[in-house]
Order: sequence, then structure tokens, then C-alpha cells
Amino acid sequence: MTPVDAQSATPRLSIVIPVYNEDESLEELLTSIEGAMAQANESYEVVFVDDGSTDGTFARLKSLAGTHHGVRVFSLRRNLGKSPALLCGFQKARGEYILTMDADLQDDPNNFRRMYDQLCAEGADIVSGWRRERRDNAVKIASSRVFNRLMIRVLFGSSFNDMNSGLKLYKADVARELNLYGGMHRFIPLIATEMGYRVAECPVRHNQRKYGASKYSPLKIFTEMPDLLTVFFLIKYTTRPLHFFARIGSALIALGVACLAYLTILWTQSIPIGTRPLLTFGVLLVVIGGQTVFTGLLADLIVNVGQNKRQEFPLKYASDIIAAPRGPV
Repeated sequence: MTPVDAQSATPRLSIVIPVYNEDESLEELLTSIEGAMAQANESYEVVFVDDGSTDGTFARLKSLAGTHHGVRVFSLRRNLGKSPALLCGFQKARGEYILTMDADLQDDPNNFRRMYDQLCAEGADIVSGWRRERRDNAVKIASSRVFNRLMIRVLFGSSFNDMNSGLKLYKADVARELNLYGGMHRFIPLIATEMGYRVAECPVRHNQRKYGASKYSPLKIFTEMPDLLTVFFLIKYTTRPLHFFARIGSALIALGVACLAYLTILWTQSIPIGTRPLLTFGVLLVVIGGQTVFTGLLADLIVNVGQNKRQEFPLKYASDIIAAPRGPV
């Protein structure tokens, strides 16, 4: 592939890379991308989204944009997270296809051709990289397996092997349909499948981290639980939230009514019940259950409001200025 100038013809492929404090790896990353694309025959661009880095990442990206063809740089004013950074990249990308990858050199751009061939062969909308032989520490691998094989399969019945791989190939219109926020980037295959898109997996090469330290904490699996519950609710009950809340509320009401019915029987036998904690507990269950059902009714009224609104990003820098042409790379 040959990189295109920012103001010339639309590239066929956009490589979107969210970046956070990866100063040391950026030049080598860009070199590896150029080498991987050299054998192809389509145009491409590289879209870096700096997610509020606090080291020299931003300055390095601006320098690379001035010395390499087809490099575009966008920078968020503060660290918003990977989901907003990806969403920003999807909106700014101009290619017919979008390849996402991490900036830590663990994702190999040479996997692109295999992923593209599989996308065409299977008629898929997204091809997600499957890191069959991961080059990470044992704690990270173990927690990822628990997350993918236990939680995801139990809650969603999904057969995805690697949910959170950063290496994914999208049709551009599909990527732009994704509404990502919080930690939703970890569940893109699930979300896309629910939206009716076809998602395939492709075994990819995964490299050892070369510079810096992983941003992954061993306790991160616990911080991902709220996002997991959010996705579960959106996928299973996004168009019928009352079904979710009504089940919980009905169970609470039924338990409360059972407690009160038991006390009523005691009362008919002239047994005092006014000072029994079970009376308060039963009334509380009925009240909480009723409020839960009412919450479901409200959720039915406001569900999906604002889904089609596009998020505006607080950019502090957006450069489409590319160095003067210097011939094929």
C-alpha cells in the first residue's frame, strides 16, 4: 500500500491507533506499519488518537506527522479512555476499511492481509483478532480467560475466544455505527452481533511488550464488572427494560407478600405481630419491589433516547498537515 496525503484521494484503509503514554514505541510502530503495507496495492492512512497522554507522546506524534506520509493526529484534551478514543478515530477515519490496533507493538500489522482475506471470504462485517498464543504475564492471561470463557459465555452464550483484542478489522460504515463509551470497547464483538452484523475471529500473531509497562491492573477484572452488567442489560433488555426490572420487582413483592400472609395467619390466631421484625421486612420488600417495577416503567419510556447522537470530542489538536511528498514509501 502507499500512504495518501491528507488532502488527496480517499484511502482504502484507515489504521486507527488510540495512544496513551506510548512515546518510546511510536516510531518503531509506524515503521512496522509501513513495512507491513509495502507489499499491498491499496492506499492507506494512519490515524493516531492521543488519549490525553502525560509523557512525550503528543510531541512525538506531531513530529511523525511531519516526517511521514499519511499520518493524521488527533489529541483529546484529557484522558477519556479507550472507547472515546476509538470512537473519535472511527469518526475521523476516511477509509473504506478500518483496522484498529494498540500502540504497544504487541499487535502485528502483518496480520492485516489474513484478516482482510477472511473478512471477504466469510462476508463478515468485523474480523476480530484471536491472540491464540498471548505474550502477556500469567495474571493477565488468567483473568482474561476467566472473563472471556466464564462470564461472557455464561451471561451471553457467546463462543468468542478473545473478546478484548485490540486488533480488529471493520467495514468503515459498521465501525461508525458503534456507540462506544466507558469500557464498551471490550465488548465490541458482542455489541456488533446484537446489532445484526456478522463478526468473525482470525488467529493472529501477538508480540511481547517491548517498551514501558502494561496499563492493565490485576484488579481490573473487578472494575470491568459494571461495564459487563451494562452490556448485559443493553443486549438482553435494551428494547424491553421492564422485563428486567419486573422480574426483580415481582420476586421481591412475592417474597414480601408471603411474609405478610404468614403474619396475617398469626394475627387471625390472636398472636401479636406488631413488634415482629418480619412485619417491617415484609412491608419493605413490597415497597422496594413496587419501586423496582416502577423504575422499569420509566426505563421503557426513555430507552434508547439519544442513541443516534454523536459524541463531540474536546480536541486540543487536530492535524491533517502532511509533509511534502517524497516519493513512494
